[in-house]
Amino acid sequence: MRTFFVVGLTLSTLALAAPLRADDQVKERRLSREEYRDKMKAGWIGQMAGVGVGGPTEFRWQEATVPADRVPAWKPETINQFDQDDIYVEMTFLRTLQKYGLDATSRQAGIDFANSKYPLWHANAAGRKRLREGIAPPDSGHPAFNDHADDIDYQIEADFSGLIAPGLPNTVIRLGETFGRLMNYGDGLYGGWFVGAMYSEAFFETDPEKIVLAGLAAIPKGCQYHECVSDVIAWHRENPKDWEATWKKIEAKYQKDRAYRRFSCSKAEKEPYKFNIDAKLNGAYIVMGLLYGEGDPEKTIVVSTRCGQDSDCNPSNAAGVLFTSIGAAKLPAKYTSALDTHTKFNSTDYAFPDVLAVCDDLAAQAVARAGGRVEKSADGAETFVIPVEAARPGPLESCWEPAAKADSRFTAAEKAKITETDK
Repeated sequence: MRTFFVVGLTLSTLALAAPLRADDQVKERRLSREEYRDKMKAGWIGQMAGVGVGGPTEFRWQEATVPADRVPAWKPETINQFDQDDIYVEMTFLRTLQKYGLDATSRQAGIDFANSKYPLWHANAAGRKRLREGIAPPDSGHPAFNDHADDIDYQIEADFSGLIAPGLPNTVIRLGETFGRLMNYGDGLYGGWFVGAMYSEAFFETDPEKIVLAGLAAIPKGCQYHECVSDVIAWHRENPKDWEATWKKIEAKYQKDRAYRRFSCSKAEKEPYKFNIDAKLNGAYIVMGLLYGEGDPEKTIVVSTRCGQDSDCNPSNAAGVLFTSIGAAKLPAKYTSALDTHTKFNSTDYAFPDVLAVCDDLAAQAVARAGGRVEKSADGAETFVIPVEAARPGPLESCWEPAAKADSRFTAAEKAKITETDK
């Protein structure tokens, strides 16, 4: 294992970050398929609600919190968010899984992502450009080829991985290897594992801190992302009613301290390091929304938005996780009453009901693949019987001290399948 630069891990922080373990007495968890569908639907609604509120504030507040009076007021129509990159990219991943199954290769995923037509930025844009040039995954997300490999991109689009893997964090991790390495590496990849694992646990848990700890168990100790989330949990316990006090501590350590900005893509900007799209800082703001939101949908979205920086993607992740734990049937009507079920997401084949149908089918496959099963009662009702598993994070890596690149290239036959180009 390589040696990595980690600052300030205390014994209390390490204790917080201890991975969750499967209960030796409980071998299976049961989730009715009806409840699965309800919670999965809520997860998508949460993403749309969070990004809808935060959208107008995105990156307008850097190194500052968003004033309370600048957070857009909710309107039922706000839910209809079909042109957001942190949602439509997931549709490409779902389409790959729908076509090729859960064992779809990263190379096939790369071809499909290369052929996407929607607008992209940062690690997504760089990864897609590399793919179109013939650089296959995992190199398309390797720091040697992608200057944005530590950015937020897979984190904002990993929601799908947990929504099709109820109680299955290792499925989340495996899907991250398939899709997250198209554009990310190190903490940029771990952010997606973290978010996906939180969704996975949210099907069975409602306590926000326990959900966050389940996400933390899916990423390796020793990485800065793990340290960051552990810090936020500890600081929340110190100041459970004062989110701005915790925000200041995050700002001092993960925004101002250059030891935590070693692969920041904003180094060379006009105001170096002010803009922060690194996965871990924005991941901290997801956690802020969940912990200080105290299970309330609106408060969760507002706190995560007011933390600033990527202030539409972060509340989208936070609300998606929280709404999954609540379920669509229990959501306030203001989040569901005006939902458009006909418009397709930007440059995709999917309207909202199509997304639900695909996820439902993939979840059944994921449960079976993990050794679970679907039981059917005499009245035809179905139940997912899901094996309890402890998360097994992949090896420790960092963008500033990466492992050797794979020298992976598409074959001529594969390149012929990539029809889109960067103009």
